[in-house]
Amino acid sequence: MAFGSFKASGESAPMAEINMIPLIDVMLVLLVIFIITAPLLTHAVKIDLPKAASHPNLTRPDHIALSINAANEMFWNGERIDHPQLVERLTSAAKLAPQPELHLRADKTTQYQTLAEVMAAAGKAGLTRIGFVSDPTEQRP
Repeated sequence: MAFGSFKASGESAPMAEINMIPLIDVMLVLLVIFIITAPLLTHAVKIDLPKAASHPNLTRPDHIALSINAANEMFWNGERIDHPQLVERLTSAAKLAPQPELHLRADKTTQYQTLAEVMAAAGKAGLTRIGFVSDPTEQRP
């Protein structure tokens, strides 16, 4: 049973055209929706902001060079210290404003346990900026 013809003859062929009316209706409804909502999306409040000139404050915090050699000896800016002195100095350094950066320099044969203890002590003391210093010129074998 085919649609699209009222001929009395027995020739009936199916309708091969696409019905465009529903498609046009949907497109017109979408166009109206976008016309209505587009001005709402670009709504902005106009205010007159004050002009101010300022210069950035470039106070750079000092850094602490904490070196650990192959024998697991610690050096605070070149001065040899032991673990209790390290904890005391880290606590006092964490109270400074601005807080200094802790630069860890460790020998490549230093045990990981020593580094982990130093980082844990720095974290407990309240130091938040910890960095590792390495030699970029060293070549791998």
